[in-house]
Amino acid sequence: MKRFWKDVRITTGPAGHAIELDGRPVRTPGRLPLALPYPALAAAIADEWRAVTGDIDPRTMPLTGLANVAIERIAADPLPFIANIAAYAESDLLCYRAEAPEELIARQAAAWDPLLDWARQRYDIHIEVVHGITHRAQPPLMLARLADAVAARNAYELAGLSPIVTITGSLIAGLALIDGAADANQIWHAAQIDEAWQVEKWGDDDFAIATRIAHRGDFDAGVRFLALLG
Repeated sequence: MKRFWKDVRITTGPAGHAIELDGRPVRTPGRLPLALPYPALAAAIADEWRAVTGDIDPRTMPLTGLANVAIERIAADPLPFIANIAAYAESDLLCYRAEAPEELIARQAAAWDPLLDWARQRYDIHIEVVHGITHRAQPPLMLARLADAVAARNAYELAGLSPIVTITGSLIAGLALIDGAADANQIWHAAQIDEAWQVEKWGDDDFAIATRIAHRGDFDAGVRFLALLG
């Protein structure tokens, strides 16, 4: 579908800050009103619609996409979404370390240990750390408390948190970011330790570069979405 509107406005009412195109409300794919409880988020989403020049490309409108997820997929029935995010605690990236070489082990420890230490103190939990790829079950209390931390977030926070957790493979890193214990660059660097090591040793390729750029875009969208909820 091509752009058909001239004017993009935000109207405020009981449902929140709604996006309108030439006076007509924007709706989610499921035909629910795109009305946001956060004025800064509504303004940023309105800017995405203003920036459309030809065909509507959802890939250039990530904030709109995340808002659609919050309104349609999460708000009405949050429990399945919460369970999907919380499940990352069972095999969190930060808990699985290289067995060799020593330089990679040291890089992982430098980037990942501070995040694990934060989680241990923040949630009063024990976290199992493994050298190798063999799965080791985490303590039930750890899983329960991290699941509770996820469940405490609202639909919009969960929507923004989701790409951060899925792209990094770490629920702990995502919680540290949303809690303000680490910044986006620190989290991204931590998640890229293994891949950066492989690139150093074996070189890069176009597909890997394109994938990394796409992942960083989705990661940054989640980070920005969360920042607009203040």
